[in-house]
Amino acid sequence: MQLLSRSEEIVLLAIWKLRDEAYGVTVREQVMTMTGTPWTIGAIYAPLHRLEKKGYVKTRKGAPVKERGGRHKVFYEITPLAKNTLFRAHEIHDSAWAEIRAMEAEKA
Repeated sequence: MQLLSRSEEIVLLAIWKLRDEAYGVTVREQVMTMTGTPWTIGAIYAPLHRLEKKGYVKTRKGAPVKERGGRHKVFYEITPLAKNTLFRAHEIHDSAWAEIRAMEAEKA
């Protein structure tokens, strides 16, 4: 399993939550809601491109939109590989924090 960067993990989770409505702007909005911090659009697209190269994200073009000058929206969908990787990342995270919580309890 290839480990995800924190930004990749957050972006994947945002796409999964958005389902069929995951495109650049909505992914950014979801990420900002999840983290409570502002993210530039570049901070969203950089991990999106890496995730696509790794096979964690598939893209599809929507219909041309008049308000966008006839350009297509690019929608994102996570792959089964991404879902498995996210679940494994969650297990690793929980395991690591369990050890920290146990050490903190010893200190008290």
